[in-house]
Amino acid sequence: MLFISPTEFTEEHLDTPSPLPTMADSMDIDDSLYSRQRYVLGDSAMQQMAQSAVFLSGMGALGVEIAKNIVLAGVKAVTFHDCKRCEVWDLGTNFFIREEDVHSQKKRVEAVHSRVAELNPYVQVSVATDVLDENTDLSFLKRYQCVVLTGTKLSLQKRIDYFCHSQQPPIKFIGCDVFGICSRVFCDFGEAFEVSDPTGEEPKELFIQNISQGNPGVVTCMDSRTHGLQTGQSVCFKEISGMSELNGTTHQVTVLSPYSFAIGDTSSFQPYAHAGIFRLVKMPKIFTFETMEQQLSDPRLLTPDFSKPEAPLQLHTIMLALDAFLEQYARLPNIGCLQDAELLLKFTEEISRTLKNKVCINQELVRSVSRCARGCLSPLAAAVGGIASQEVLKALTGKFSPLQQWVEAHCFNVDFGVCRGDRYDALRACIGESLCLKLHKFQVFMVGCGAIGCEMLKNMALMGVGLSRCSGELVQFLECYLLFLDITTAAAASLEINPELQIDAHLNKVCPATEDMYSDAFFSRLNLVVTALDNVEARRYVDSRSVSNQKALLDSGTMGTKGHTEIIVPYLTESYNSHRDPPEEEIPFCTLKSFPAVIEHTIQWARDKFESAFSHKPSIYNMFWQSHSSAQEVLQVRIILHTMEGSFQVIKLLSRRPTQWNHCLALARLKFDKYFKKKALQLLHSFPLDTRLKDGSLFWQSPKRPPSPIEFDLDDPLHPFDTCARLKLLTSTLRKITKCVYLYQHIETDETVKKPDQLKMTVSSEEERQAISQLQEAINSSFVTPERLRMTPLFFEKDDDSNGHIDFIASASALRAHMYAIEAADRLQTKRIAGKIIPAIATSTAAVAGLVSLELIKVAGGYGFELFKNCFFNLAIPVMVLTETAPVKRTQIRDDISFSIWDRWTIFGHEDFTLSDFMNAVKEEYGIEPTMVVHGVKMLYVPVMPGHNKRLKLTMHRLIKPSAGRKYVDLTVSFAPEVDGDEDLPSPPLRYYFSRESESGETA
Repeated sequence: MLFISPTEFTEEHLDTPSPLPTMADSMDIDDSLYSRQRYVLGDSAMQQMAQSAVFLSGMGALGVEIAKNIVLAGVKAVTFHDCKRCEVWDLGTNFFIREEDVHSQKKRVEAVHSRVAELNPYVQVSVATDVLDENTDLSFLKRYQCVVLTGTKLSLQKRIDYFCHSQQPPIKFIGCDVFGICSRVFCDFGEAFEVSDPTGEEPKELFIQNISQGNPGVVTCMDSRTHGLQTGQSVCFKEISGMSELNGTTHQVTVLSPYSFAIGDTSSFQPYAHAGIFRLVKMPKIFTFETMEQQLSDPRLLTPDFSKPEAPLQLHTIMLALDAFLEQYARLPNIGCLQDAELLLKFTEEISRTLKNKVCINQELVRSVSRCARGCLSPLAAAVGGIASQEVLKALTGKFSPLQQWVEAHCFNVDFGVCRGDRYDALRACIGESLCLKLHKFQVFMVGCGAIGCEMLKNMALMGVGLSRCSGELVQFLECYLLFLDITTAAAASLEINPELQIDAHLNKVCPATEDMYSDAFFSRLNLVVTALDNVEARRYVDSRSVSNQKALLDSGTMGTKGHTEIIVPYLTESYNSHRDPPEEEIPFCTLKSFPAVIEHTIQWARDKFESAFSHKPSIYNMFWQSHSSAQEVLQVRIILHTMEGSFQVIKLLSRRPTQWNHCLALARLKFDKYFKKKALQLLHSFPLDTRLKDGSLFWQSPKRPPSPIEFDLDDPLHPFDTCARLKLLTSTLRKITKCVYLYQHIETDETVKKPDQLKMTVSSEEERQAISQLQEAINSSFVTPERLRMTPLFFEKDDDSNGHIDFIASASALRAHMYAIEAADRLQTKRIAGKIIPAIATSTAAVAGLVSLELIKVAGGYGFELFKNCFFNLAIPVMVLTETAPVKRTQIRDDISFSIWDRWTIFGHEDFTLSDFMNAVKEEYGIEPTMVVHGVKMLYVPVMPGHNKRLKLTMHRLIKPSAGRKYVDLTVSFAPEVDGDEDLPSPPLRYYFSRESESGETA
């Protein structure tokens, strides 16, 4: 090891390809790399990161997680510091260290450097391997905006933190550690750290119902919408009629109710007439920090689990005791050593007396921490790494509220195991040999392999979940199934982390159509189902399959800095389907068509126009001509039947289809006038500006906005851009020409009316005659050719900027917004709304995957109900809430008979088993006689139905008529109520096997 004098600390740049120019060089943001993160941080914060440098010390489990996350985030430069060499131990904790690195005794930082650098070509990555100790001159840190220490002695952390705190401006300092089952993160961003956006929430715009004249003036929200404001916040006003003095002004609010607030004296203003919008104004906030030395005895702690408010301070004390142990003995407590555990307990008691607040020492927790302090749970490192990485981004950007100042947590009290010299020693030290073997034998079905799925794969690879070999003996292949379009890449990367992993990658959807593949027999071989999905419908389906097969399910998701985990365990907890989120509020059809009020309405209108013109109609066109042999045949049939039903729109498309580029250009230009001029004129003709309702109020008042016709102007860049965007898509589909004739049309104002089906629109006889004539003319002129009976539907794809889809929607939405005096959205915001993009960032993804993987260990260990934890966090605030899972509810049938969602009754039959035999078997087995039997939508037996009593003598096989090879069916039965007039009593699903031998070879 090279000795470094107190005045030297060097940085090495290993032989790697030169990085691309950073974002700061061009101030452009690569949307192909950062598209989801931009919606979390915003461009301003992204550009600040791209001008910042980070020093990260320690390339262990926690350090490499932080390295991955901040490089993916896109800082300008990062220096990795570490002095250790690769060991076998690292293979189970550091996902960037390989077996060849261990064999060659490569330095950890050198092994990690090139692999981390590959994650983001915009980030300059360098390494430092010099000793960092009490004698090091810390002046080299002045070149960094943030310093992060992992695996560093407390005395050195305090020294470096004090140095960073004393600089002008302060260097942001973050210290974090993971010792076995416990962890901590500490932040110090200086005495006055300004945050531009404390929450990251997008301010809502709400319409105003009324503003009173008085002192104070009271603002009431329209339609009893909750404003979500807090006293002391500020709002700005616009578009108010009457009390126009408020327009463009900002006022501090005093909340009066969820629907109203006071803003100060409005008594001298003009009376409020109508309309108006208010919006929350985000104000910068100053956060103050103390040094680590000051915080040790009186820490400000985040409380994740409100059922254990004493736990954070207990952990703080225990971890300080570990620091003291390490300082005195130059090592951590030995694994499982009882003597070291008692020494640590003594240190804990001594330190507790130095704290300002009294702490009750949990002796069992101290001993558990001591037994496994040398170990490392890679999922815990992933979760803590996600939290710490987000604090790094806050330090660099001033975006979101920073942690003040500690978060300390432990996962569970565990067993310990003796080291065996393999890659799983760090895990074994925390959970013991027995649980380690259970993980190796676990069969996991993972549905989805996006960001969370890939993080889950990494964690499972490090823990050895699903191995082909276990303890040196060949065992049955234990597979980890995963489903996603890019899973082969994810599977290959997982095998690089752990070549012993056994992975079977599928490219099929998990849905009713694939139940023959993912059958009950398939589920019966599993130990656990993990979902890494981005939509509720898919989650609900996978949950229903897991419940019906009594399999545990781990669900999780993220949205920007927010994340959640839900643990579903057979017979212990409720399922995902046990709770229902309120449905998304749909935009009324009349609002989209004629009365947009906010930018979301214009964007959805543009998206609907895209779908109708370039996807729906071309698809219908193709389907029609695939089912009809020729245009001549269609003409003859329509003449005979004297109707155009089912073909009117298609024939219009054919007869008006453009054949040349200039025809497409003309059509695109005419569409501009149709949608942005003639539609406005038509609406104002139907409802002039002075139109009043029956009660005398104006028709055109908030939230209705009167349109203003737009004249095409070549000098306005948006006008030709819209025409060109439409032209590009027209030439791709060769769709119909629509004659732009100004006709009076019915304007719908009823908000309950749904969008009409274009294929079922009423057509006048005159229009039918014209269509037949147009088809005849097209045939006679040889216009109809096989090529012209086909179109190319365009399916919306938001992430390909070259296809013009977002360009069309952005321009059409902006023009419609201008027509209705709505503030337009930029292209990025339009893309998010039109594409329904879920914001995402690597920090919350890593945190949520780590938390789920910790629960996976508990499932494998068969832990009790009280130890499973659901989690919700928002790293922006920051807040983390751990809660117990919802206990499963039981439905009472009779006093002595009940069931839960996890129960399933079973009846075995045979070839001559009758419906009467079935009902008697249910009564004999479960003590209650069915009164109704249903299979799917078919009623097998309902006593009040005519002829159903005769069915009692029929065999179950005859009644159900199972397909060949079917072994069983799931039936729904109900029972007579105890009191006449009450509803029938339900039962759990009842599985009927056609023979007892069927159970061994289940086929759904």
